[in-house]
Amino acid sequence: MHGGQGLLLLLPLLAACLGAWGRNQEERLLADLMRDYDPHLRPAQRDSDVVNVSLKLTLTNLISLNEREEALTTNVWIEMQWCDYRLRWDPQDYEGLWVLRVPSTMVWRPDIVLENKSQTYSTSEIDLQLSREDGQTIEWIFIDPEAFTENGEWAIRHRPAKMLLDAAAPAEAAGPQKVVFYLLIQRKPLFYVINIIAPCVLISSVAILIYFLPAKAGGQKCTVAINVLLAQTVFLFLVAKKVPETSQAVPLISKYLTFLLVVTILIVVNAVVVLNVSLRSPHTHSMARGVRKVFLRLLPQLLRMHVRLLAPAAVQDTPPQLQNGSSSGWSITAGEEVTLCLPRSELLFRQRQCHGLARAALEKLEKGPETGQSQEFCSSLKQAAPAIQACVQACNLIARARHQQSHFDSGNEEWFLVGRVLDRVCFLAMLSLFICGTTGIFLMAHYNQVPTLPFPGDPRPYLPSSE
Repeated sequence: MHGGQGLLLLLPLLAACLGAWGRNQEERLLADLMRDYDPHLRPAQRDSDVVNVSLKLTLTNLISLNEREEALTTNVWIEMQWCDYRLRWDPQDYEGLWVLRVPSTMVWRPDIVLENKSQTYSTSEIDLQLSREDGQTIEWIFIDPEAFTENGEWAIRHRPAKMLLDAAAPAEAAGPQKVVFYLLIQRKPLFYVINIIAPCVLISSVAILIYFLPAKAGGQKCTVAINVLLAQTVFLFLVAKKVPETSQAVPLISKYLTFLLVVTILIVVNAVVVLNVSLRSPHTHSMARGVRKVFLRLLPQLLRMHVRLLAPAAVQDTPPQLQNGSSSGWSITAGEEVTLCLPRSELLFRQRQCHGLARAALEKLEKGPETGQSQEFCSSLKQAAPAIQACVQACNLIARARHQQSHFDSGNEEWFLVGRVLDRVCFLAMLSLFICGTTGIFLMAHYNQVPTLPFPGDPRPYLPSSE
């Protein structure tokens, strides 16, 4: 039993000694390599030698794109490979040690930093190259499917990598060189469709619906249109806070919101014009023959509108001449005009007085002249004659007043019908403009796609053969 316990204690001690021996070999190798090593010197045996550096970029996450500041935030790994002749050893001298891991600060590193702007180097010192795997040059940004996180707003369409040289440099000296990694991304439109585009289209449709209000309801129309205008201004302000402040290009969403603002402003102008036409009267405006023909005959037939035909007196071609403040062609004497201006009670009193005289004269005519009363009858008839004449004149005056009022109402009805027809024409024009403009901008967005190939004129896809 005691011998078994001693063996168990000896085995861990032997493993610890072997571990210490392995660490001693790595320490000895590291000490030998770093004895005369200067990390600030380029690993070139001669000044004319060029150090070949291979680059490989692995994208693990596309974090965000700040459009206003035009800054793309990503998470990448840069893999660089080169050969340093000062870090060579014979594995047989170090107990078969083939791999040694050292801190990066202890060895020479190429001064390569991934920045928004490209870093250039002279080919007389460093030769930048793209990494090769399985005999194929990696001319793309590598994406590890297991480590990559998909972005919810942007989709990567192309990710090529290119080696760029200075074309103006002579052939014997290639001049500055750089490796550029491209990311061609496309926005996923669902967020903007639900939160911006769809509300804007629905709000603008409300502005179109104001044409279904009566033509005389211009105040309500302007109120609804201005409210829609304010809502669209809020959306435009929200979008303007995200887009970059540049004049080189205008986003389609900004173009569409500006188009909706223009349509809404035109709707407000149309509502004001239609209200002005609808509230006109024969006292203020005289309708021309061409206006009556176009807006009361031709356009209602073309637009399939049910317009009630007016009386012939109201649609006569020759406009009535205003006399003594009246729209009728008949002249009114000063006495008749004063009578029209009398209060209703006084006018009825005068009519009753005239009717009383006339009724007395008619009763005497029905009874016939009595004996000895012929002289009296003639005097009564002579006395009643002015009253009868005044009664007839009053009846004619009332008839003419009714005719004038009817003619005035017909004139108002004509202007109201013109306003209705003009309102329908504006509705069709704005509806066509809204549909055509919305469809055109949506088609521009549909055809504004990322090209099939990353570079025009270059047939290479810059993708792995498996993709």
